[in-house]
Amino acid sequence: SEDPSVTLFREYLRIDTVHPKPDYDAAIQFLERIGTDLGLACQKVEVYQGYVVLILTWQGTNPRLRSVLLNSHTDVVPVFEEHWTYPPFEAVKDSQGNIYARGAQDMKCVSIQYLEAIRRLKAEGKCFARTIHLSFVPDEEVGGHKGMEMFVQRPEFKALNVGFALDEGLASPSDTFSVFYGEKSPWWIKVKCVGSPGHGSRFITNTAAEKMHKVINSFLAFRESEKQRLKSDSSLTLGDVTSLNLTMLEGGVSFNVVPSEMAAGFDVRIPPTVDLKAFEEQVAAWCRGAGDGVTYEFHQKCMDQHITSTEESNPWWKAFSGVCKDMKLQLKLEIFPAATDSRYIRAVRHPAIGFSPMNRTPVLLHDHNEFLNEQVFLRGIDIYAHLLPALASVPPLPAEG
Repeated sequence: SEDPSVTLFREYLRIDTVHPKPDYDAAIQFLERIGTDLGLACQKVEVYQGYVVLILTWQGTNPRLRSVLLNSHTDVVPVFEEHWTYPPFEAVKDSQGNIYARGAQDMKCVSIQYLEAIRRLKAEGKCFARTIHLSFVPDEEVGGHKGMEMFVQRPEFKALNVGFALDEGLASPSDTFSVFYGEKSPWWIKVKCVGSPGHGSRFITNTAAEKMHKVINSFLAFRESEKQRLKSDSSLTLGDVTSLNLTMLEGGVSFNVVPSEMAAGFDVRIPPTVDLKAFEEQVAAWCRGAGDGVTYEFHQKCMDQHITSTEESNPWWKAFSGVCKDMKLQLKLEIFPAATDSRYIRAVRHPAIGFSPMNRTPVLLHDHNEFLNEQVFLRGIDIYAHLLPALASVPPLPAEG
């Protein structure tokens, strides 16, 4: 009695693509099988050894027009099985229709929703002027550096002639649907403090630990100010403020030795409204204020701050929002609080929207007991089955002649 689309979704969830050793081959074979079944053209691009991007294509009637790209990633984050009610790779469905699995929300649901929407449209005999491409990419959960970041620089990506892209969003616990038109810039900063070593019994001056104390105080004081700014202004979302967390501490060799060096790692996510140059100057000032021998380096430093226009003058947005209005979907426009592959797509000047059609659903990406209800999943297919015709039928733009 289960809907075949739900069965397919659960089959995909059972493919173990968890880091650090995702079974990418099994995922690609599964998705390629569906693509072939749907009569879609298939292309595989190895962007790095062992890292393959799968592209499925539904050719439009006017291939000169820019295409619509539907992106999703195949990898999922690790699990702590002892905290799960059901095994995280068995896609158990409970009596309420909730499907429990890693990737249920992030984002294997969207991959299958794209494909099942196309299945429905093809069965109805539909065809559109613009080509629709589906890209299934690896490595997103660890930064996308061996996935979308490399793919957008490849000739195969340029040949897709992308006009507009859809990528992942987030679940929404309320009636509204979250829509993301931009992202924060992720900065991973490692601060090193060098100081005087000595015996643990003495009051050594100018130690690495004293300097590190000042550094941490400066970073966390800023964190608290941003946290309070978010709390005090109900119009702000997490995407509107800079989040900052101390995520790593290194240093020391023995209890009785004052170390000569200590290091701390910070994960900072900066909204597009912030002047990145000014923010780095602030980081440098915090380090200078801690004393001599304090330096910082970046392990990730995204400088792109492109956002996608949500004005009616943007024909892509007009098509997207028009369908949502017709379907009476209440949208909430936000800056994505973390980072997705959309940032690489926007960085090469293509408009992209982050959207996962999951409302009345708790946000459980990366959390224990990640689940999605089958009715929410099925409604998502219906939403995409309305969105894709509108996007693939956007009239020729001035640049397209």
